Amino acid sequence: MFEYWLARWRLTPDGEAFATAFGSHLMPVRQAGAAAMLKIAFGAEERLGAALMEWWAGDGAARVLAHEDPALLLERALGARSLAAMARGADDDEATRILGAAAAGLHRPRALRPPASLVPLPVWFRALPASAQKRGGVFAAAWSTAQGLLASARDVVPLHGDLHHGNVLDFGPRGWLAIDPKGLIGERGYDYVGMVCNPDIETAGAPGALMRRSAILCAQAGLEMRRHLQWVLAYAGLSATWTLDSGGEATPAITLAELAARELAAL
Repeated sequence: MFEYWLARWRLTPDGEAFATAFGSHLMPVRQAGAAAMLKIAFGAEERLGAALMEWWAGDGAARVLAHEDPALLLERALGARSLAAMARGADDDEATRILGAAAAGLHRPRALRPPASLVPLPVWFRALPASAQKRGGVFAAAWSTAQGLLASARDVVPLHGDLHHGNVLDFGPRGWLAIDPKGLIGERGYDYVGMVCNPDIETAGAPGALMRRSAILCAQAGLEMRRHLQWVLAYAGLSATWTLDSGGEATPAITLAELAARELAAL
């Protein structure tokens, strides 16, 4: 599947190809000696994100070097630092601040109108009502909370939609840049939830971690704590729904939804 694009864009392989869980195949390559990543996306969400990457034009995100659906050629991150490693070690607060700064950079106003293909958040949450009715409990709480948030959306901007430790990479002199957006549009606060729910449940669910991270982000981005935690509850309920509907193990997402619900009740 790579041969056509290697020839078309005059690329040379620079590492082993690999696949993601979201329907994409990637290969490290070089173009005129420069490191790049060739991505061929077969999932609809992955393909929609390419339009947003082009709109960002390398400002806060990896540069798009070429794009012809379903193929995308991006500059490649070569820095040695990892936000996931920082979060699991002694630098979780700094990793959280870096993620918050990445979100702020992506949300900056642009001169050009955003892509028409961006998915509105109410559409993104379409799986949650049926899950709430079927499963009740924290899923019902997540959907009730999401309804209120979606009906009162504020600060609407193009959203990355999956901004976490694995999607903000070290690009060396270019700094920390985003990759792999979902391509959404809605309240900017939604982009701050993935970063408090990752990189794993052991880190995100550690005693005090949610509120410590949330306090950092709310102060940094001017977010209201209650509304931020409501987005965490809604997001975790949606994530658990998708996981269960696909036959996966949703305990981590359910745990985070329950934790957010408890913190909300304590406010």
